[in-house]
Amino acid sequence: MTLHKNLINGEWIGGDAVANINPSDTNSVVGEYARATAQDTADAIQAAKAAFPNWSRSGLLERHGVLRKAADEILARKEELGRLLSSEEGKTLAEGIGETVRAGQIFDFFAGEALRLAGETIPSVRPGVTVEMTREAVGVVGIITPWNFPIAIPAWKIAPALCYGNTIVFKPADLVPGSSWAIVDILHRAGLPAGVLNLVMGRGSVVGQAMLDSPEVDAITFTGSVGTGRRVAAASVEHMRKFQLEMGGKNPLVVLDDADLGTAVECAVNGAFFSTGQRCTASSRLVVTEGIHDRFVAALTERMNGLKIGDALDAATHIGPVVDQSQLDQDEKYIAIGREEGAVLAAGGERLDRDTPGFFLSPALFTGCTNDMRSSREEIFGPVASVIRVKDYEEALSVANDTPFGLTSGVCTTSLKHATHFRRNSEAGMVMVNLPTAGVDFHVPFGGRKGSSYGPREQGRYAAEFYTTVKTAYTAAG
Repeated sequence: MTLHKNLINGEWIGGDAVANINPSDTNSVVGEYARATAQDTADAIQAAKAAFPNWSRSGLLERHGVLRKAADEILARKEELGRLLSSEEGKTLAEGIGETVRAGQIFDFFAGEALRLAGETIPSVRPGVTVEMTREAVGVVGIITPWNFPIAIPAWKIAPALCYGNTIVFKPADLVPGSSWAIVDILHRAGLPAGVLNLVMGRGSVVGQAMLDSPEVDAITFTGSVGTGRRVAAASVEHMRKFQLEMGGKNPLVVLDDADLGTAVECAVNGAFFSTGQRCTASSRLVVTEGIHDRFVAALTERMNGLKIGDALDAATHIGPVVDQSQLDQDEKYIAIGREEGAVLAAGGERLDRDTPGFFLSPALFTGCTNDMRSSREEIFGPVASVIRVKDYEEALSVANDTPFGLTSGVCTTSLKHATHFRRNSEAGMVMVNLPTAGVDFHVPFGGRKGSSYGPREQGRYAAEFYTTVKTAYTAAG
């Protein structure tokens, strides 16, 4: 089996390897991937630092060309790359291909942004003086990505970093290195100069820690758990570097009495259970007013009973496996906690056997929940949702906002009054009306509030806030 190596200063570097296991069939190995050492990471940081002066001053057409070539190849290979993604992460093939297309669209967007870099020139308050405001690259950017979106999240960090002239040290999740390796290989062959993009796969305790400890990493963008995010923040403050954090969510989907029942059920199923619930934007709290509660629970349960859980590559599968044994154990732990707290397991929550050994779990729906239960407050990161019955819209909004997180929220209603009020008063960075809480566009900002996010937004033109720094220059005439 071919060893997929790390990329450091334009060279593929080997090392100890780890098997990339298919969660739909644990007897199947997706590939062998090298793990970087702390020294490899230090070498990658030095390579990025050395490459920064030339890349940050490179021509716009050079950056545009690399990003454009990457976008074209990703889109041309969407089925192949989507299959790789689904094989290593476990989301369905349709979801894997869809995520791959999104990655290609992100590179396409930032290829265009490379040609739209702009500044501003205004007159000074002093006669004969002009003031110019421009954006410049930050420097060496450390990128640390999670396992649940192994091609889209690397894309929405790498593409703007390159677009604005930064150099990169990239550590993908150790659990799913395949999609990230493929993106780096594509960019490398698209013509990136040596040292501009460096791939260091491996453990967070080794590679990630080496990145955090280095004073020569000028900025770090991280997506992952709250606990690790706090460590990234503490280490970054010590070095006075920029940092950007995307962490957890406990997102509410509010269903009001006047909601279209079919729409509400589809929003709940999609948001709570698709991608095996392994999304920070998942609808893990279903806040339902009492007039529609019983009908909603009955219809949702019926819809869940029709879902097929199985091999991610099977076209008939609606929901694939949980990503690995550790995550399966966590899901089952929270299902047990929910029962102990008095919630009623209305559907699912059982480990399933299939033709191949894998981490299969039927989506779990709890009813009779309150918002102070652990299962209603802590992020589970699996196909587990809690139904919380409330009296009316006012209580629904209060419960929706009563969380330490604030990534996304949703409301199902046919009332323009309630939809408008919810959009304005929901304490979340993103709000959905009659849509699943999970599922966002690639060209608009992504991010949350409270414990979900810290720092500038990701994606779209708002990405410039993190990947650039503003320079103000004064010039006297004559």
